[in-house]
Amino acid sequence: MSARLTLVTLGVADIARARAFYVALGLPVGAPSNDHVVFFDMDGVILALYGRDALAADAEIPPAGEGFRGVTLAWNVADEAAVDAAFAAALAAGATAVKHPRRAFWGGRSGYFADPDGHLWEIAHNPFFPLDERGIAHLPEDAS
Repeated sequence: MSARLTLVTLGVADIARARAFYVALGLPVGAPSNDHVVFFDMDGVILALYGRDALAADAEIPPAGEGFRGVTLAWNVADEAAVDAAFAAALAAGATAVKHPRRAFWGGRSGYFADPDGHLWEIAHNPFFPLDERGIAHLPEDAS
């Protein structure tokens, strides 16, 4: 069995608001979407939006909890200029700036924004993770 990340579901307070935000970022809505769940095809990984309370109920955990959740989502782009452009697009769509793009200690450029439900996204250009012709990041081959 190979391990693959196939779907990321974000629990959101208002599905219509969250859908509008991600559509404004340019994500295409998938056909099985409805008023209760929205799917976006992110070229190999599906991003889903589902009601926060319903998602917690499905997992059988309490829905309460705010602040840093110990998780960020990353959107890698082809170059440093694309970091700034994507960050500006996120802010225009309604994101909240958390950390404006800047040179990162690891040699690339990155910034963080929060979507309308507070989910953290990093937009980064990492020169050590090349993107293929489809924009998919690949780890360098093991040198050991």
